[in-house]
Amino acid sequence: MTETYKSKVYTERPAYADFEAPAKFEAIKSIIARRLKEHPKAICSYSGGSDSDILIDLIERTREIFKLPEVKYVFFNTGLEMKATREHVKATAEKYGVEITECRPKMGIVRAVRNHGVPFVSKIMSAGLEEWQKKGVPLEIAGEYERAEDKAKKRRELSERYPKCETLINFLCCCNSAGEPRPNIQLVINSSKYMRDFIGEHPPDFHISAKCCDYCKKDIAHKVQKGYDMIITGERRAEGGMRSVPRKDNSSLCFTQTSSGQYRLRPLYYVTDEDKAWYKNYYGIRYSDAYEVYGLTRTGCCGCPISYKAVEDLEKIRPFEPNVVRAAWNIFGKSYEYRAKYVEYKKRRSAAEGNLEGQMDFFGNEIGGMRDGT
Repeated sequence: MTETYKSKVYTERPAYADFEAPAKFEAIKSIIARRLKEHPKAICSYSGGSDSDILIDLIERTREIFKLPEVKYVFFNTGLEMKATREHVKATAEKYGVEITECRPKMGIVRAVRNHGVPFVSKIMSAGLEEWQKKGVPLEIAGEYERAEDKAKKRRELSERYPKCETLINFLCCCNSAGEPRPNIQLVINSSKYMRDFIGEHPPDFHISAKCCDYCKKDIAHKVQKGYDMIITGERRAEGGMRSVPRKDNSSLCFTQTSSGQYRLRPLYYVTDEDKAWYKNYYGIRYSDAYEVYGLTRTGCCGCPISYKAVEDLEKIRPFEPNVVRAAWNIFGKSYEYRAKYVEYKKRRSAAEGNLEGQMDFFGNEIGGMRDGT
């Protein structure tokens, strides 16, 4: 019997991660209380999304119970936000009697995409393809690596042939720096099935990059968060992507200390979708109209191509906010079209191979396989 690999996110998770929702949220309140007592000068990112709604409610309930100091809340407006989100941010501030400061980036999303490129499938995939486009390492090195009997030797040879391309080589060859095959991790190109073959047969005619996230959110967040002892965010492992990858400093990802000396608290890290649903119903939380009226299940950056449902969600938004939909297509349209082409490519390949695992659902995701870009 083949042993299933599980990362440290699973093997070293805290006990409360497996509690039922009521007990889990009580444990989380205790964690928030403890950390706010230790680090009272705290700042929290509030996006107007459902995770943020659960988080701010938890924090404010905990503050009231334990008489804790105020938390600074900030909303990062990328310049492509739904009216529903902006109005919900204001309503939430009024509901809890707190100030939620709106922060805007120096470089807006339009200029960031124009200067650097458009996201495609996921942040990991975007970063890898951006390096591939910049450095010009041929896709054929993957075939060389796969055919090599001594893969460690071939990996060293590729490193010598293409200096300063370590991460890119690993990405294209689906291996690590020691030359060991790693085909099933998120950090390689074929974590999205057939992707290497697809871009080889259909090279993108536009620049790919997820740097718009850096310029429109991360950079301004780092600037605003300076001077605070603790940063609180609503990241959850269940969201997948980089949020589910353990980090060197702390495998649990719930509470860490950064290189700058600040602390980072992620109270919702082990909260599941089912836990969220329980909390929403129990405490009567109302999400923004983007969820309650438009029918979205997730917001984030409006129209971001990293979401596999981006085009579908834009159609849900269109009757209410047509202008923001037009803006999203103007900014991200190339990526939407390229992804549709990729989905069709996967369908054809899977059908040709007669592979049940490769069959697609309505959204173009593999049945029983890894879902891209969620």
